[in-house]
Amino acid sequence: MIVVTTFEIPGYRINAVLGEVMGLTVRSLNLGTSFTAGLRSLGGGEITEYTKIMYQSRQEVMARMVTEAESRGANAIVAMRFDTDSIQQFSEVCAYGTAVVVEPIAAGQPGATPQSAQLAAPGAQPQG
Repeated sequence: MIVVTTFEIPGYRINAVLGEVMGLTVRSLNLGTSFTAGLRSLGGGEITEYTKIMYQSRQEVMARMVTEAESRGANAIVAMRFDTDSIQQFSEVCAYGTAVVVEPIAAGQPGATPQSAQLAAPGAQPQG
């Protein structure tokens, strides 16, 4: 699955727009982690406990978004974005974008790239 933050994918033609897809999670830190993070914040610098949970949350919402796109028949997501918010002691992370069906542009056609030309060649393995 190709996932990009741009509205187009160089070397690919968008054949169908299947609509918005998203993945969402709301997380809470356990008491021990919150206590350790609170102590660490007194000294300044990165709070690794929060970094870890945010990284895990982003990976989780990306996977959920991709699963939703695949269930609609998409092979790419364009205009992907993350959104985060906090609700009291909880952290919300959302990934969203537009599910699309793309095809690589063959060599010699306007917009082709070396990668797309290789993928569009007869006998090439489809990407996604």
